Amino acid sequence: MELPRLSPSLKKYFWDYEFHRLNWKDDRDLIISRILSYGDWEAVIWLRSQIDAVALKRWITDHRGAGLNPQKLRFWELILHISHHLINSWLNDQERMIWAKRVSL
Repeated sequence: MELPRLSPSLKKYFWDYEFHRLNWKDDRDLIISRILSYGDWEAVIWLRSQIDAVALKRWITDHRGAGLNPQKLRFWELILHISHHLINSWLNDQERMIWAKRVSL
């Protein structure tokens, strides 16, 4: 079975990787994280062709929204019907708040 190839339009999101070596099976978490964090609408459409809404919601909840800024988390909260209280708990997590302050300097 051939693995799905990454769309060439996604290359810009993996500037620090050898893009041609990335594949869905081995690099799934990285690919999802980058597209959710930085992807444009075309990238999100490609991602949704690889993973359904239930699995995407599970991925975000399993990772507690790690790597996603508050605006992206709120967007996915609405799109995927993630609990508002759950998102708030992630955003109010002390470790996350320390990191958010550090990167906003």
